Amino acid sequence: MNTKNDKGKNMSMMKNMTDYPLIGGVAKKAIRYTANKEADKITEHFKHYFTPQIALHETLKEQSFKIRHNVYCEELGYERIRYTGMETDIFDVHSKACVIKHNSSGTYAGTVRAILADNEQNLLPIEKYCANSIEERKTHPSNFDRNTIAEVSRLAVPSNFRRRSTEKHYGAGMGVINEETYSTEEIRCFPFITTSLYFSVMALLIQEGIKHVYIMVEPKLAKSMSFVGLHFKQIGELTNYHGRRAPYYISTDEALASLPDGFRGLYDYIDTSIQNSKETQQTHQFLESENAA
Repeated sequence: MNTKNDKGKNMSMMKNMTDYPLIGGVAKKAIRYTANKEADKITEHFKHYFTPQIALHETLKEQSFKIRHNVYCEELGYERIRYTGMETDIFDVHSKACVIKHNSSGTYAGTVRAILADNEQNLLPIEKYCANSIEERKTHPSNFDRNTIAEVSRLAVPSNFRRRSTEKHYGAGMGVINEETYSTEEIRCFPFITTSLYFSVMALLIQEGIKHVYIMVEPKLAKSMSFVGLHFKQIGELTNYHGRRAPYYISTDEALASLPDGFRGLYDYIDTSIQNSKETQQTHQFLESENAA
């Protein structure tokens, strides 16, 4: 009977074999088989511990702002400390955020923001600050209808949810996945919160009818997203924007098409959870407005 260490060694061996011409294809199939076999465990594990939600209610918005403050202001020092303990900016008025609820504690394990641009006044940050850095003109935001473009930003995981040794690397708070320890085969090594944030914001954007998605990130974070099937394409050179970052693009159609089979169950659960939370909060908001009247 294989132990976890045996499984890890076998997987490492198969990964090394993928570079050999004659047996590489077989090794890749073996890896996919093993990953898909464990995918249901990953999904069930996630369902037990976490619930993704859209942050429509003010209480949830504040939770998102507090997580952002914890990571971007207190931990990283990218933004100034606010006396409110909440990090906000001018783009929040035309944004929607997702949060990940930790079921047993009732606290929140991460957040990510989708900035929408449904009119000419609501510019995306990439348009306002980095428009000249986009070199691939066919994917420039100006080529598309305003209500079909969005930008992902402010992905944050608070430090108290990064206690595992595999999550103490540089950039973990902003969603960088540790390439050395990343594993879809071992639950203890799987980056649940980061992956769920990527999937949550993509589900939200698709539900909102968004077709074209942008992000300004370090190449390391773009690579992290590719680990879970989100292959953002770099469309410009690195520029100084809160550090060395580059503009990236993906269409939501491409994102869904490239999603690995092993992640489909997890994505579908997150998609449903985001939709359910939206409907629940909209109902509560309606009832609150009725009672106020």
